[in-house]
Amino acid sequence: QERPVESGGGSVQSGGSLRLSCIPGVSPVRVYCMGWFRQAPGREREAVALLNPAADAIYRDSVKGRFTISRDNARNMLNLQMNDLRPEDTAMYYCAAGDLYEYNCGLGATVRSWGHGTQVTVFS
Repeated sequence: QERPVESGGGSVQSGGSLRLSCIPGVSPVRVYCMGWFRQAPGREREAVALLNPAADAIYRDSVKGRFTISRDNARNMLNLQMNDLRPEDTAMYYCAAGDLYEYNCGLGATVRSWGHGTQVTVFS
């Protein structure tokens, strides 16, 4: 199992959009619990969105309706579409791989491998 590799971060004005992508380091991605986490300076890392092997997604309340987690089974990749970004979304975003065939893939899911992170900065 290799470490996930994220891409797609950057700086954007409040209300803008970014799309993060992840090469997950596991294959096939569709049978794993996968997720996106973030950590802002001085704060603990928190789960943002997770996707189980049945493609059921769960989001933290603050991003519901703005963020969408998805996977591309053909390309074996995980994505996070982030719309209507706010300054409080500023953080390092991490892709994470959990357990194989873990359908109980919630915000407290066990993470087996972390990516290095990609920075998202939202300015007002």
